[in-house]
Amino acid sequence: MRIAFAAMAAALLTMPPALAQTAPAPVLEDFQPSTLNQPGQQYPQVNSQGYARFRIVAPGATAVTVSLGLGGRGGTTLTKAADGSWIGTTAGPLDEGFHYYHLTVDGGTFNDPGTGNFYGSTRWESGIEIPAHDADFYALKDVPHGRVEQILFPSPSTGSQRRAFVYTPPGYDRAGSTRYPVLYLQHGWGEDETAWSNQGHANLILDNLIAAGKARPFLIVMTYGMTNEVRPGGLASFDITPFQTVLLDELIPYVDSHYRTLSEARHRALAGLSMGGFETKLIAPKHLDRFGYIGLLSGGTVSLDDVNATPGYRDKVRLTFVSFGSRELEGGRAGPPGGPRVDPRANADALKAAGLNSVFYVSPNTGHEFQTWRRSLREMAPLLFRD
Repeated sequence: MRIAFAAMAAALLTMPPALAQTAPAPVLEDFQPSTLNQPGQQYPQVNSQGYARFRIVAPGATAVTVSLGLGGRGGTTLTKAADGSWIGTTAGPLDEGFHYYHLTVDGGTFNDPGTGNFYGSTRWESGIEIPAHDADFYALKDVPHGRVEQILFPSPSTGSQRRAFVYTPPGYDRAGSTRYPVLYLQHGWGEDETAWSNQGHANLILDNLIAAGKARPFLIVMTYGMTNEVRPGGLASFDITPFQTVLLDELIPYVDSHYRTLSEARHRALAGLSMGGFETKLIAPKHLDRFGYIGLLSGGTVSLDDVNATPGYRDKVRLTFVSFGSRELEGGRAGPPGGPRVDPRANADALKAAGLNSVFYVSPNTGHEFQTWRRSLREMAPLLFRD
């Protein structure tokens, strides 16, 4: 099966957060501590326009910068104040949502002691949240809540016990014999199984959709995709076999035997963001006896040629969901830097014209970052397991 364009997944995850595309305006001095700050910490701060301000106490340092985005690009140089602290504000407003960042102090890489840490770029990075106008869909509300629990499952193929996190929807423990569909949801390159619940708020998104009657209750399983040994540009040598074995032969059987699941393909979905979408496209179409729903979130596209080359795709796949941030689709196309660019919307439209249930979503004013993927999950979840 062709995987044209999906190779962009890992490369794009190294892109820095986009500065909001607005005309320059005076910076408003209404800065408040970021919601991700550690208790009692005043910095970093964000203002109502989306600017971020940082303050680092390093009196002996000679240079301090803040690097926003995976890969260390998008830097903000801080200026030393009389009290020995270093202060600086981003050159422009940032896109809404979550951003990774770290500090460079005299050439060394450090996390900001003022904020929380989130696993990304193969390390625990600092995080900042730019308030979003539509944050209500992942807000912590007074609604029934599901539970995210850690499981450790045996993995003979790797000779280890592996970890996953499982979201069970509200009322699962009281539902007696009720069985549930399952979404296997994969993270991106440089991240791990904590990403979708910590950075993505997947559990809160589902809680709120279920409470509003917009989504059917289902389980979400999040595990490590074994991707982080691959460096950007090295996908030609990426071998999906080890993770495919863990997923198909070890994790899914464990989940089906320890949770009340509906184990038929029409009750199981595989989706992922960026590199996780790349993995989804490598695995799901070749195992349609296991997965009836496919989701690629900034992680590739499915063309009509792909469908025609995959026996059973037309009859067995109940949903092909593809999404991107608008900033990833400059000129309506997407692809790896320096590589071929394709039109994922045209591919999605072609599938729909051929009679398949194909949905294409674009997150407005976001790039290759978690606000895109939060919104994508919000759009995809109500479409899953409708039967």
